[in-house]
Amino acid sequence: MERKIYWGVAALIVTIYIADFFMPHTGKEENLLPWHIEHPTATSTRVFGVTLNETTINEAEHSFREDAKISMFKSPQGKLSTEGYFDEVTLNGLKANIVVTLAVPDAEMTAMLDRSVRAQGIGSGRQITLTSEDVTQVRSLPISSLTYMPSVHLDEATFTQRFGMPTQRIKEANSSVVHWLYAQHGLDITFDGAAKPVLQYVAPTDFSKLTTPLAAAGEIINN
Repeated sequence: MERKIYWGVAALIVTIYIADFFMPHTGKEENLLPWHIEHPTATSTRVFGVTLNETTINEAEHSFREDAKISMFKSPQGKLSTEGYFDEVTLNGLKANIVVTLAVPDAEMTAMLDRSVRAQGIGSGRQITLTSEDVTQVRSLPISSLTYMPSVHLDEATFTQRFGMPTQRIKEANSSVVHWLYAQHGLDITFDGAAKPVLQYVAPTDFSKLTTPLAAAGEIINN
């Protein structure tokens, strides 16, 4: 009986969190909701108080009240990216993990790779630890994309209510992952069965960098 009561209370708490998360808000809280997307210019997107292609990771740390762990990653195909990882950021009362990609020129990433401290396998790729000098340097560079991973499961109907039907849907080859693509927002929402959705934001002018590889390797689903 006590266990049933415990799980009942836990379920109620989660329900309250989700309900509060999706209730209308005003003021600064409204700016911290995943569907509150602004486009100050044609080349930028503003979400969670971060203006892509403008806000630095130092500024994002101040907004999120959380320090970022900065690393470089090398994909199995050899592509390099420099990212900042925020663990358990609380926005509008909901915890989430956030990953930002930094706009580091390719030539500079190659130079940083040569100067790197160490590298270790992660999945099928490599995680590279940068020198402290290079970490300081990339902290002053703008954030080019932001990936938001909420701590609670949000279903497809919720996103349809907030964003409408996607511009396009693409299923990844050889997996159950489906991408809902909103070109006007520079938004890619990833669904994978019962897993929690993942939202990736880029500037609309950068959207083809997401969609072109997906379309080439995946299957387009008619709405």
